Amino acid sequence: QVQLVESGGGSVQAGGSLKLSCAASGLNFSNCGSLHWWRQPTGKGRQLVSTTTNAGTTTYADSVNGRFIISQDNAKNTLYLQMNNLRIEDTGVYYCAAYYNFRDYWGQGTQVTVSS
Repeated sequence: QVQLVESGGGSVQAGGSLKLSCAASGLNFSNCGSLHWWRQPTGKGRQLVSTTTNAGTTTYADSVNGRFIISQDNAKNTLYLQMNNLRIEDTGVYYCAAYYNFRDYWGQGTQVTVSS
């Protein structure tokens, strides 16, 4: 059974930093075609924040480019999102997702709240 568990969310003031983690079980991140971080602001749709692929490419939404860094540690089977210089508009529930064997797997999400 595949399970993705996010952690590291919390409340922070604007300009601060957080590092999110996504630990996987039942699935090896090194075998996934792509790994993603999404977020969902309250009352809005889900937004793709960042992607890393097994080809070694990484992409970011324009709104986070230069502030967020996606990375993975295959030995720990964990995906990370380092978030720096956080803004109020970064507030939302953050989800990790993995694309493997023609399926998407999702975590349950972790709340990030940025205040002024």
